Amino acid sequence: MEWLDEYEKLVIRMNTPRVVIDNAVCPTATVVQIDSARKTGVLLEAVQVLADLDLSINKAYVSSDGRWFMDVFHVTDRLGRKLTDDSVISYIEQVGASCRGLAGVGEEMIVLRRVFFFQSLGTWNGPARPPALEGLTALELTGADRTGLISEVFAVLADMDCGVVEARAWTHRGRLGCIVFLRDDDAGGERIGRIVARLGHLLGGAVAAVPAASVAHAERRLHQLMSADRDELAAASPAETASTPTPAISVESWAERGYSVVTVNCRDRPKLLFDVVCTLTDMDYVVFHGTIDTAAGDQAHQEFYIRHADGSPISSEAERQRVTQCLQDAIDRRSLEGVRLELCTADRPALLSDVTRTFRENGLLVAQAKVSTKGDMASNVFYVTDAAGQTVDQSAIDAVRQRIGMDCLVAKEELRPQLYQKAGPGHRDDGNGGIGGIGLFYLGNFVKRNLLGIDQVVLIDMKPKWGIREEHKNSVKISAWLMPSFAS
Repeated sequence: MEWLDEYEKLVIRMNTPRVVIDNAVCPTATVVQIDSARKTGVLLEAVQVLADLDLSINKAYVSSDGRWFMDVFHVTDRLGRKLTDDSVISYIEQVGASCRGLAGVGEEMIVLRRVFFFQSLGTWNGPARPPALEGLTALELTGADRTGLISEVFAVLADMDCGVVEARAWTHRGRLGCIVFLRDDDAGGERIGRIVARLGHLLGGAVAAVPAASVAHAERRLHQLMSADRDELAAASPAETASTPTPAISVESWAERGYSVVTVNCRDRPKLLFDVVCTLTDMDYVVFHGTIDTAAGDQAHQEFYIRHADGSPISSEAERQRVTQCLQDAIDRRSLEGVRLELCTADRPALLSDVTRTFRENGLLVAQAKVSTKGDMASNVFYVTDAAGQTVDQSAIDAVRQRIGMDCLVAKEELRPQLYQKAGPGHRDDGNGGIGGIGLFYLGNFVKRNLLGIDQVVLIDMKPKWGIREEHKNSVKISAWLMPSFAS
């Protein structure tokens, strides 16, 4: 019966996370909205997708109380532009799947607003692992860092004829964390045992070989490895102290509502929100509400209302200090200043060993590395300093480029998130920050209303807060969940 079909669609809509990608509502950023019944870990998974797409989150609002949640992100690309690349939007659409009988709804919507449905965002572990990484072996390494250690690691792998498909390496406070993905034919049977033993002797730390499928997200795993390695106990070097301002982090109690309020103020940078939310999630805290904003002067302000997974707030001074320290370390691990060197060339055996040895011979220290391959091409990013952790002299960069290849190795300035500008005089200002009703005032009140437990809001126009708009186009009925309207 037709009414049963409509009822089934309503149930699906109520229980299936909805994602709206809107380029019309804000003149300076693309608005990504996610709303659904609340599921554990959805916030981290959403932020992880945006971070993996190399998008800058200029503002975000999180509200998740009772059984419902809504996350809204204002995102741009790294150059501060709206998302107009169809491949980026298509990628997000591929992550989500159209829900029973509702396929095609997004295509019938206005072009500037794309709506699609996740069948199970609560069990989704972020972007699907690229087919190139399926069936690989992952090496997880931690240990005391020293000059040239990353070069020595890749030299050992090259000497043992290991094919590196992908790798991530971070250094922080004299400690190294590294994940290397090897082809299975290079790491099978007893051979992997010999590789682990040799690397363990080199690092004097922990080395483990695990199936690549067990590493759901490399950068999240690096945070976990370095936290378990207790890099927060190591003293920061003078170079790190001088080049990286300490984030201002506070943890306060809101006993009346049973929340702990975590506030982070620091310089904005790529993937800052991911690092903070990842740390809170791995410490077994749940974010119920939050606001994220990038103010003038390249400063980020983040505020989260959290509880333990069991529903209790932070209850001791020791726990409060632990949260503060872990957040500071998570922010600092990716904050080390350095020259960004991008290498794009044909992949070959021992490529990483040769490149990092050239760095070492010219006095360059690899502070961070991101290694990836696609087909026969290698695309690698290195952040390098001098041996003392200071800015590298340009002559050293030129010498390295001369040896490796001027065309394939390029020095680039690190792109930081661009602050979006206020709308020009030609844009409509609706009184909510000039961004079409999705401004700080609108969602700040939304969060505040949930925090104070107010169930109903009486609007001046007496219209319902949420609604379903139905239109007919070419005899196809279109139902779109409308954003709340606070227009008087």
